[in-house]
Amino acid sequence: MTRALSDSEGRAEQQPPPGAASLTRRSARGGTWLARRVANVLRIERAGRTGRMVRDLLVYAGAVGAALAVGVPLVVGSGASVGEAAGALAEGMAGTPYALGSALNAAAVLALIAAGFTVAYRAGLVNIGSEGQLGVGGIGATAVGVNLPDATPAVLAVPLVLGAGFCAGAAWAAIAAWLKARRGVNEVITTLLLNFVGLGLVSLAVHEEGLLRQPVTSADTLPQSEPLAAGARLPLLVLTGSPATIAVLVAVAATVVTGIVLRRTATGTRLTAVGLSAPAARRLGLPVARLQIGALASAGGLSGTAGAALVATVPYVLAENFTSGYGFAGLVVGLLARRSLTAVAGISLLFGMLASGGINLQLAAGVPASSVQVVQSVLIIVIAGAMILRKETAR
Repeated sequence: MTRALSDSEGRAEQQPPPGAASLTRRSARGGTWLARRVANVLRIERAGRTGRMVRDLLVYAGAVGAALAVGVPLVVGSGASVGEAAGALAEGMAGTPYALGSALNAAAVLALIAAGFTVAYRAGLVNIGSEGQLGVGGIGATAVGVNLPDATPAVLAVPLVLGAGFCAGAAWAAIAAWLKARRGVNEVITTLLLNFVGLGLVSLAVHEEGLLRQPVTSADTLPQSEPLAAGARLPLLVLTGSPATIAVLVAVAATVVTGIVLRRTATGTRLTAVGLSAPAARRLGLPVARLQIGALASAGGLSGTAGAALVATVPYVLAENFTSGYGFAGLVVGLLARRSLTAVAGISLLFGMLASGGINLQLAAGVPASSVQVVQSVLIIVIAGAMILRKETAR
């Protein structure tokens, strides 16, 4: 009888608890569903890329038409002729090597920020904190650049400055990432609020002599850092009369690498899975928290690299308001690109050329620079509206 009781207990221990088989089946079904969903998303992205590109080009062309319809009355109202304004805008966008170089530098900064935004967005996160990450990246780059010996070769100093910017931006974004992954705090709120803290740190750093402010020799000494060491300044591209720096090459490389990682690697597939459904990805065994932290930290790192590129370009100093709203503009580029790195490159170039052309429009034709901002806003509204309409129609 004792042996029979022992055998009965052994069989009971081997049997799973009530509901365990059902839970296992549900987990398996959830994992299978997520795997199929990820595969379908990636397959649809590859198959429909050409069709989407054509549709996007039509949308962008319509947006340009709407922007012209709004911009022409603004030009006429300012007292300039349409032909004069168009000529000044075209010359400022790409009419001279200097204008084209300025546009490329601006586009490089926007592309770095938008590429980072795309990485976070693929994991289901929205990084609103690019402006603050840009500022903190500039602080990190300046802290390294002003303390390097002038004799440091550029091949060593430039990677150190850009790497310091990346690390500073990544660490700043990691605060919001940790709060999201470990405490469930919405990253939109935390990254947005960290913008103000990051920009406040820039102001503090350039006003305090014990931090990064240059030595005060008179009442006219500006609140800014000392110039970066000669070797830490970004070299110019070999383009006659152009201020374009190797930041353009850095941005191109970052965009290409980001696209390869997101589309061709297991990491990209895992990020897509997390973005589609974090609970299902967790049941599938993916390290959701680690992937979310890594994605948002990478986004912050790329924004920090953009901040380092701004500091390492003329006039080679950290100053208040050096970010010039690039963080928010890069966010808009990332939103309009809709996870397409090709679109990131194109829209960044367009916005960079508009920024450069707007300066010349004000100088040569007397049209207020705010008119260009109005035109940019119309472009954003039309493109965003077309995307929303397309999504609602698809439903």
